[in-house]
Amino acid sequence: MFSGSPAVTRRRPVGAVDLTPAPGAVPPPPGGYRMPVRYGYPETPAETTTRLRPVRPRQRWRTVAAAVCVVLGLGLIGGAATGAWLTGDSSAETTRNPYTAARSAWHSVPVDTLFPRTLQGRGAGPGGTHRTWTRIAVAAESTCKDGLDPLLLTTLRSVGCERLVRATYTDATRSSVTTVGLVFTEADAPGMQALRTRFTEQRLGARKDLMPRTYAPEGTTAASFGDGQRASWTVNPLTEIPVVVLAVSGFADGRTVADPQPAPAAMVAGATTDVAQAGLGHEAKGIADRVERGLRRAVADLTEQPR
Repeated sequence: MFSGSPAVTRRRPVGAVDLTPAPGAVPPPPGGYRMPVRYGYPETPAETTTRLRPVRPRQRWRTVAAAVCVVLGLGLIGGAATGAWLTGDSSAETTRNPYTAARSAWHSVPVDTLFPRTLQGRGAGPGGTHRTWTRIAVAAESTCKDGLDPLLLTTLRSVGCERLVRATYTDATRSSVTTVGLVFTEADAPGMQALRTRFTEQRLGARKDLMPRTYAPEGTTAASFGDGQRASWTVNPLTEIPVVVLAVSGFADGRTVADPQPAPAAMVAGATTDVAQAGLGHEAKGIADRVERGLRRAVADLTEQPR
C-alpha cells in the first residue's frame, strides 16, 4: 500500500459472512482456532437484509373448529326452515288463523272460560227481563257420536266433528234447565258457510228430529232432564270459526213436553204455548248466545298479535 493514498473501503459481498471480531472481543492469535462458519448465522439472503417478523405456524385445531361452527350454523338454519315449512309457521306470521285457534279451543281454553260458572242475561228474558244462570255441571268432552242424535250427527257430517263439549245450567228460580254445547268441526270457512246456508234455506234449525241431546247428571236439578223433557232448542253453525253452537231447554221438574218449539218460535211476542209462557225459548237462546260470545273472545285472545 502507498502511504499517501486514501483508505479504500471495500463493500462486503451480499451473503458473505462477517468474520470481523465484535467490538471488545480479543482476536484469536495468528494460527489459532477460528470458529467454523457453519455455526454462525445461516448464510441466506434473509440474513443480509432486515429480518422479517416470524409467522406463527397455522394451528389445525382452529381450522377444524371454524369448519364445525359453519356446519352447525347451516344445520340450525336449515332445520328452522324445514320446521317452518312442515308446520306452516313463519316469523312473518305474527297472528294465528282464527280457524286454527278455534279448532283447538276445546282443550286450550279453561272450562270456566268456555262455560262460566254464572251467566248474566240482562234483557234476555221474556219482555226484556233479566236472567241469571248458574252452571250445574260440565260434561266430559266426548265425540259427537256419543253426544248427538244420529240424524243431527248425519246433518253435521259434511263439516266433520273434532270434539263436543257441553254443560248444563239452571235459572235463578231453578225452574228450568238448559244444556248448551259446542261442536268443534274439521271444516274450513267455505265448509262452514255451506252448512250455515243449508240450515237457513232448508230451515233445519226448526226440525224437531234435529234437537240436541240433554246432559242430565245424577244428583242435580237436571237429573230428570231427558229426551222427553226437551222443550225448546237452537242450533247455530258459525262461519267466522269452525264451531256449531247448540242448546236445549226444559222444565226442571221433569215434566214431558208433547210439542217442543224451536227457540225463535217460542220467543215470538204473544205466543201462548206453555213453552213460550215459561220463557224456555229465551233460556235456550240466551245461554247459547252468551257461551258463543265467550268463545269468540277466547279465540280473539288466542289470535291476538304478540306485543
